Amino acid sequence: MRVLVADDERLLADTVAVGLRRATMAVDVAYTGGQALEKIQVNRYDVAVLDRDMPDGTGDDVCRWIAEHRLATRVLLLTAACGVYDRVEGLGLGADDYLTKPFAFAELVARVQALARRTAPALPPVLEREGVVLDVATRTASRDGRSLDLTNKEFGVLHALMRAQGQAVTTEDLLEQVWDEHTDPFSNVVRVTVSTLRRKLGEPQVVQTVPRAGYRLGLP
Repeated sequence: MRVLVADDERLLADTVAVGLRRATMAVDVAYTGGQALEKIQVNRYDVAVLDRDMPDGTGDDVCRWIAEHRLATRVLLLTAACGVYDRVEGLGLGADDYLTKPFAFAELVARVQALARRTAPALPPVLEREGVVLDVATRTASRDGRSLDLTNKEFGVLHALMRAQGQAVTTEDLLEQVWDEHTDPFSNVVRVTVSTLRRKLGEPQVVQTVPRAGYRLGLP
């Protein structure tokens, strides 16, 4: 999944981004409402984590824009205000969830993951295909009972391919879902990651190259 984190507290925004990346999410960061709006208009996000109080356009403004343009992006608002009225007001803007500061990071991750599941058709928490088993909650994967030691990016690519249920996933889609805005779109990171993932999955090969279409998970 791809997430936007927007907060003018740079240390907090960067810390949240690092933690979400460790949970195999692709994360972009904005430090003002204006930056967040620019990124929303260019990139497709599953979830936007927005601080309500930012300079140059608030999280409320960004949330309102997302709602007005009917984007599929789910919104989690962050704020230091914890009153019932504040929560009701935030949800009334079109937000999908609300979290007050300070918060437990594990709860933030769980809420982001729950929101991301609502942007796509529901899938079981454990995905299985061609002997490959992937458990998103525990971030574990195996093939034919053999545990796989995957990097975050390898896990992310495998997750994207398994979610596609046998359909081809383009290189561009993999870049958008697994990496972030700082990745050179002309780099070979996807090809290299797929290559190492294939090696770890072993024989027979289940990650197939589909000419002019990308990659799919399935036997030839």
